[in-house]
Amino acid sequence: MQRNKLHVTRIRGDLLGGHTYTPIEQEDKLERSLTNRHIQLIAIGGAIGTGLFLGSGKNLAISGTSIILTYMIIGFFLFFIMRAMGELLLSNTNYKSFADFATDYLGPWAGYFLGWSYWFNWITSIIADVVVIGGYFQFWFPHLPVWIPAFSSLILLGFLNLFTVKIFGELEFWFALIKVIAIALFLIIGIYLVSTAFVSPNGVTASLSHLTERESFLPHGIGGFVAGFQIAVFAFAGIELVGTTAAETKDPEKTLPKAINTIPLRILLFYVGSLICIVTIMSWSKISPSQSPFVEVFTLIGLPAAASIVNFVVATSAMSSANSGIFSTSRMLYGLAVEKDASPKFKKLSKGKVPVNSLLFSLGIVVLGTSLLFVIPNVMTVFTILAAFTSILMVFTFGMILSSYLVYRRKRPDLHQNSIYKMPFGIAMSWICLAFLSFVVIVCAFDEDTLVALLCSPIWFIGLLITYKRRVRKDEERAWILKHGKRIDL
Repeated sequence: MQRNKLHVTRIRGDLLGGHTYTPIEQEDKLERSLTNRHIQLIAIGGAIGTGLFLGSGKNLAISGTSIILTYMIIGFFLFFIMRAMGELLLSNTNYKSFADFATDYLGPWAGYFLGWSYWFNWITSIIADVVVIGGYFQFWFPHLPVWIPAFSSLILLGFLNLFTVKIFGELEFWFALIKVIAIALFLIIGIYLVSTAFVSPNGVTASLSHLTERESFLPHGIGGFVAGFQIAVFAFAGIELVGTTAAETKDPEKTLPKAINTIPLRILLFYVGSLICIVTIMSWSKISPSQSPFVEVFTLIGLPAAASIVNFVVATSAMSSANSGIFSTSRMLYGLAVEKDASPKFKKLSKGKVPVNSLLFSLGIVVLGTSLLFVIPNVMTVFTILAAFTSILMVFTFGMILSSYLVYRRKRPDLHQNSIYKMPFGIAMSWICLAFLSFVVIVCAFDEDTLVALLCSPIWFIGLLITYKRRVRKDEERAWILKHGKRIDL
């Protein structure tokens, strides 16, 4: 066996225990090229996604101002889930992603299911993002077919990701910086409009009273509040991205904790602050569920030029999310290949240490999925269906992270004791977070679009079970052949 072709070596089957990773030669390993600057902006960018810029319009229409509380609740639980992930990743810096520690603590099946599910999670998310990019371009070119900017952005991002991970880091740095500056300016403009009691051309006065006006909090009752969790969860897609950059991060012991610890502040600033601004400038009842409320605000107050600039920002936000997805799918598929859970062809690295075959295969699947636009031309309909399925796969990913943490605490108390980044109230909060994730899954059954995604999700997991059993059978055949000294090409 040529050991230099492997990134890590894992003992499978009955010998599998904790920490079976052994570092080997650097020739075919991913490079640690992402600096603290990249990681911090990637973390911020992951907290500002398409779900906020586009999905918040539908959420405000469904839940009213109670959606602000919804984002705070989701953010609270996701912070603890990310803390669990952070402690696990730092317990062994040979882990490339959360699929690795899931394999160590839950078994090979967990790494297989989690790796492929997370890969498919981002595949659907990329499709949703490029579809939304097409919709944003129609703001400037109303008669332009959605598929043209959708496929164009996909080709551009795919081409740029073929070079080095540092290019990905730089792209995300500038994408995230644009979003941060835009939201900061949006908050400043919102404060100014409210303080001056600005009256828009349609007679709406910017005022804090919109937050407390009659029926604004629960316009559709408790059912509307609960329904808001469905798309709101999708808004946080990408918050776990720092977990997939672990293998390519310089000094992860410092950069990962810093990125995770700022999650509460980012949620308060970007989500809560932005939504409060939107509602105070224009009443929740004036917000269209099918448009970006950020763009709609400036259109409403009679500043079409500003609306165009904001539309550019939300378009780059969708491109940022798609860029993150292209990175994540290629690295997860690479990790699956390293662990023999996918074709060895996906282990191939380019001269720039990019898993080129993994990237091209993932892009091909996204191209096929984006063809949905030829069947369902309505951008919001496609986005909602894909967002719902992505949310379900995200819940599965978070659930596996928490389950891995609970087993880690039981099997390796020594590692927890020596950890430099312990999860607060680890065991108790893990169970509470698992209960919350179960609630999110149940909520998906109460909406027609998310119910379709929920009912289809077992097909994915049944398919994974079938392919996993096939792989296990091949492993057993190889083990038998090695034991009996026979040679056969499987």
